[in-house]
Amino acid sequence: MVFITQFWKSAPPDSGARRFFASSFAVLAMVVMLWLGAVPSARAVSIAYAANAATAQLTQLRTERADDGVYLNAAVAFELPHVVEDALLKGIALFFVIEVDVYRDRWYWTDQRVASAARTVRLAYQPLTRRWRVNIGSGLNGASLGLRATFNQNYDTLPEAMSAIQRVTRWKVAELSDIRSGSEHNLSFSFKLDLSQLPRPFQIGVAGQRDWSIAVESAQPLLLQTARPAEPAKESPAEAAK
Repeated sequence: MVFITQFWKSAPPDSGARRFFASSFAVLAMVVMLWLGAVPSARAVSIAYAANAATAQLTQLRTERADDGVYLNAAVAFELPHVVEDALLKGIALFFVIEVDVYRDRWYWTDQRVASAARTVRLAYQPLTRRWRVNIGSGLNGASLGLRATFNQNYDTLPEAMSAIQRVTRWKVAELSDIRSGSEHNLSFSFKLDLSQLPRPFQIGVAGQRDWSIAVESAQPLLLQTARPAEPAKESPAEAAK
């Protein structure tokens, strides 16, 4: 009896199916490894990225409904690293950007952005007067903020200037018509030090450095509270005597 074994010079006809099963097995193995923690997940990557940023915390975020719109109050807490403060003393101005977006939930599609607001805050040291200058303007104004600022104030100390930067009070971020009754809405808030506004040579030197990564973000359901009524002005003793 003679046995004949056949050899193929090329791949057998079912090689495509074999490759399909092999690739499917590789994908399945990757999923198992991800589930077991052998491969870093997207959440782990985001946590690692956040660890590279300077410590900043959102200590307050409150939205209020008033007769003329939706207002936001917020507070961010962080300390300026020494290298950042040293740059300020050398004449480098800092720009902080605050952005707010309001989204309406849509079960059949991605959420719809119904309102957005942004403001830029410039902080600079004035060597001649040894005072700190804060300019606040609406939008992403950048280097021309000083000419279009809606708020300008000088402070004697850096902590006083930082207190004005880290607090947002009664900032109108949406119209009442943007909020649809009976629908759920979400609020996205971000506060960051905008490195793109630094001088170009300086940007290259600070890119990727932890001390210069000052940022905080938050996303949460939009909960509108009733605006607190303004306190009546107190009469002066002279007016009370009339």
